[in-house]
Amino acid sequence: MDKRTFLKNSSLLIGGTLLNSWTSCSPKKPDSMDPIFLKNWAENLQYNTTNVHYPETVEEVQQLIKKLSKMKALGSRHSFNSIADNDQNLISTQKLNKIVALDKEQSTVTVEGGMKYGELCEYLHENGFALHNLASLPHISIAGSISTATHGSGVENGNLASSVSGIEFINAKGELIQLSREDGDVFNGAVVGLGALGLVTKVTLDLVPTFEVAQVVYRNLPMEALKDNFNAIMSMGYSVSLFLDWKTNLINEVWVKKKLQKGETPDFPKELFGAPMASENVHPVESISAESCTEQLGIPGPWYDRLPHFKMEFQPSAGKELQSEYFIPFAKAYEALMAVNEIADQISPHLFISEIRAIKGDNLWMSTCYQQDSVAIHTTWKQEIPEVMALLPKMEQKLAPFNPKPHWGKLFTIPYETLNERYSRMDDFKGLLEVHDPNGKFRNDFINKNIYGLKSV
Repeated sequence: MDKRTFLKNSSLLIGGTLLNSWTSCSPKKPDSMDPIFLKNWAENLQYNTTNVHYPETVEEVQQLIKKLSKMKALGSRHSFNSIADNDQNLISTQKLNKIVALDKEQSTVTVEGGMKYGELCEYLHENGFALHNLASLPHISIAGSISTATHGSGVENGNLASSVSGIEFINAKGELIQLSREDGDVFNGAVVGLGALGLVTKVTLDLVPTFEVAQVVYRNLPMEALKDNFNAIMSMGYSVSLFLDWKTNLINEVWVKKKLQKGETPDFPKELFGAPMASENVHPVESISAESCTEQLGIPGPWYDRLPHFKMEFQPSAGKELQSEYFIPFAKAYEALMAVNEIADQISPHLFISEIRAIKGDNLWMSTCYQQDSVAIHTTWKQEIPEVMALLPKMEQKLAPFNPKPHWGKLFTIPYETLNERYSRMDDFKGLLEVHDPNGKFRNDFINKNIYGLKSV
């Protein structure tokens, strides 16, 4: 059987759940009655139902939830595993994408859950505000991002969910639940909800005054420089990313983003521990054109046009790809990287690039950075599913001494028993699920396997 046939017909265990085979089916023609199965954005996953609902109001969402027996919320479809899949019904938040209110006195904005970060940012900037952090991609939905603890970068920057000061969702009973920080620990349990508490309809985000950012890239940093200088390097800017392909003992690129006051001239050293500053814009994968990347070369620009690596108007993918990501304690970052480096010769043939980022700890129960300043080892793999799925357990074994937590929306094979040990509030979270979804309307194979330790049916 050749590789193309294998990818069409095989099923693989991913994140403890069944991942549908990658297929090449085309959209339905106007005169065809064949059902359309949606895929995620990288097309490594085909969702298990054609029953996709597109409500436009909170009331419509409530009616759907009361009527349907099983469902999952579907955002911008950026997850690489089946966390948002369901074999009966999907409720898309695509049309729940409005700005509800900007409170200038409280420095908050309330938006519907389906809004994408890139759709919100320019509006905030025009009104004198900014978000404290953004992910590499501005194309992702707000509710989906916070529900999976998607992050961004910066030693003093919490993940995207850490800016949430209020959340509204509709639980399995059809009840409209509104929580804020004033609700204490229950709020901390609900924000990173993994789509298991209900469908998030509105989110209130804390804002900061708008600011500018300038970024530069340094090339070919000796990996040895990280041993004694990791904290200094990761603290060089408001946000710093290391990109490497594990082919040499070099960090291919170091992206440094500095926060600027209005009118301030950016000041970057010409070299970083022997690594020269790039003289032209570069893509994290050096062989790809930098056209889709945000401006570099130290040229200041609005925060929303520099903190992400990619521009909103471009499709950011390097092609068909897979992604995995593991969070380890910040203090153990160099040791963890050296551990992964021991299998570099096995990893490098199958990846596009790895990215190393820092994220400040938070108090959100199911966050990958719960009460721990962390470093994320993110890898964008070629879409070579059998090879990558065979490599993930080896990577997880190398990282095991550092108690890694996987990104909830990316590929992993860490079993429930280990996840249960690493999430100290797992039982509390399950208690919250019993309150809001006692009969499992929002459960799927992913939740059953990774939160309850149950085998797929």
